[in-house]
Amino acid sequence: MSEEYLLEIENLTFGYDKDIPLFKDFNLKLKRGEIISIVGKSGIGKTTLFSLICKELKPQKGTIKVKKVSQIFQDPYSSFHPSYSILNQIQDVASVEGIESYLDDLDIKKELLDKLPHKLSGGQLQRCSILRALLMKSDIILADEPTSALDNIVQLDTMKLLIKYLDRVGILIITHDMDLAKWCSDKIIKLGE
Repeated sequence: MSEEYLLEIENLTFGYDKDIPLFKDFNLKLKRGEIISIVGKSGIGKTTLFSLICKELKPQKGTIKVKKVSQIFQDPYSSFHPSYSILNQIQDVASVEGIESYLDDLDIKKELLDKLPHKLSGGQLQRCSILRALLMKSDIILADEPTSALDNIVQLDTMKLLIKYLDRVGILIITHDMDLAKWCSDKIIKLGE
């Protein structure tokens, strides 16, 4: 992998039915400091692309070279276990060293981390998802519809928080929201066109 790219997908071909590929000779490169949005209608392969990047699925053809990845999911409630505190779940996957600086940046009160997920609002929990992703010290953040469960003002705030950390990561976003994609992206890839 060249030093400048965190993710290089070359000539990717994949389909659940080998005669009907979701991707055929698909290419994508992501650098640190860059946001790429993947847009397209439901069922076109956006989430499948993330599964391929995370090596949960294998390409039929082509290569995916990827550095360390963390994910932010569409529904923050389903991405946390309901019976463990937020802090316990973050500690399962990341060191919490230096967490205080992130708490200030993300506007998360420290006492929220001791609560169970259902005690937090959707916006608070999605900020905790961002916190978890950042503490994992990944090179790439995969964000699957990260703002779709949030109201418009919280959506904008959430994206501004992610953008604040672009000096450390590259961000790949799945979204149906073309306005959001145009506002935040360096590049937009439309699947199915």
